[in-house]
Amino acid sequence: MRIAQVAPLTEAVPPKFYGGTERVVHWLTEELVALGHEVTLFASGDSQTSAKLEATWPKALRLDGSVRDPNALHMVMLERVRQKCDDEEYDFLHFHLDYYPFSLFSRQPTPFVTTLHGRLDLPEHQPVFTTFSDIPVISISDAQRRPAPQANFIRTVYHGLPEHLLTPQPVTPGYLGVLGRIAPEKGVDRAIRIAKRCGIPLRIAAKVDRADQDYFDQTIRPMLDHPLIEFIGEISDGEKPDFLSGALALLLPIDWPEPFGIVMIESMACGTPVIAFNRGSVPEIVDDGLTGFIVEDEISAVAAVGRVGALDRAAVRKQFEARFTARRMALDYLAAYRSLMRPAEPRIKLVSSAE
Repeated sequence: MRIAQVAPLTEAVPPKFYGGTERVVHWLTEELVALGHEVTLFASGDSQTSAKLEATWPKALRLDGSVRDPNALHMVMLERVRQKCDDEEYDFLHFHLDYYPFSLFSRQPTPFVTTLHGRLDLPEHQPVFTTFSDIPVISISDAQRRPAPQANFIRTVYHGLPEHLLTPQPVTPGYLGVLGRIAPEKGVDRAIRIAKRCGIPLRIAAKVDRADQDYFDQTIRPMLDHPLIEFIGEISDGEKPDFLSGALALLLPIDWPEPFGIVMIESMACGTPVIAFNRGSVPEIVDDGLTGFIVEDEISAVAAVGRVGALDRAAVRKQFEARFTARRMALDYLAAYRSLMRPAEPRIKLVSSAE
């Protein structure tokens, strides 16, 4: 199958550090190539891929200070995809750009689908999905769908990562961990309070976006002045196995309907249980009592930390292998592609007896 994967230009594919959507696109693209498909990746020029790379801009936009209007470059990329569709270069198009392709690509014949990677609960989303209610979209969790029931969801496909990208390491767990991004909705302040109440060290491996710098400076930085709390900063995939394997549990005290937290399956890949607040996709990802605990507040999180030692870390890893590998994700997407490529049933003309 000739497949185009169209990624955001914000980060390289894969990103050098943080970047959830672009990492998922990378893992999916590599698996599709490994399965024998002819894949073209539309992404920034500093991306690394086994597929054919179509670069719209030489550098990931987050790292290119000269770009002030990223929408302009995304529009150019979409037009380039459309032009290649005119030349019948692809059998299927897979977009990762939210609603941007809806209008343009509904007017051309190549079948396509969009994976929605973000939140859908903002008021301005409602008219979009009402207007484009026939455009096929894929959710990354069932919870993500709730605010937009009018959207044409054809399937939920959970994220997956390469089976051997992150593996358990022979280290003795001795701290609680936070991984990802520091923002109010991620609840790092709550994680710090949980660790202090438990009397267990907390290591925070997370990036601080420019938009969240004030929150970090005003709320988080003062909380770091404590002997149990260590702020590491952003880490790479290569550093994650040791970091996660050394954690008693990953804390995810989120306060928003997160569509899918990749850090949860990264933790499980290393055999590390997850203690997460009951928000968004958490009940779909965490098997309570097997791969971690789903809690309602800080008090119940503290209690869960006390029980985490009873969980079997080998069983956590086994459940990751069963549910959240990139190969499983790629096969799920291929099934979705094929369902949208099926030719329409031929219309049967009913002939009356009088004819």
